Amino acid sequence: MEGYSVKIKNATKELTPKERVAIKDTSNAISLDEITTNGNITIDYAFHVTLDVHNEKSDNKDYTKTIVVDKAGQKYVTGSQSFTTALEDIVDEMIECGEGDNITIEVYRKDSKNYKGKQFITCSII
Repeated sequence: MEGYSVKIKNATKELTPKERVAIKDTSNAISLDEITTNGNITIDYAFHVTLDVHNEKSDNKDYTKTIVVDKAGQKYVTGSQSFTTALEDIVDEMIECGEGDNITIEVYRKDSKNYKGKQFITCSII
């Protein structure tokens, strides 16, 4: 697609060539922004990837997406920086203490303290 490109910025596991191609396709990923409007969800975390996206047709031409893959292979996508920061803190800490294969997270919305009536997405380990 002209004017659109996706590059893998980082991944928490070594990806095969097939996985590298598949992970950049977000059309079959569940949007965390949408699914959390119905309540909290639980993800049996396998790994995540950060994508740098360039889209000439978007108001913001350059942005980042985080793809979380669960142990069943289901992909979840979000552009939420608060979610990505919380996820990376959890994953880094768990890997550091040798528990990187034992991560289950709950994804949910929280009311913003800075913007009345706004919510943001975050996650916690469970």
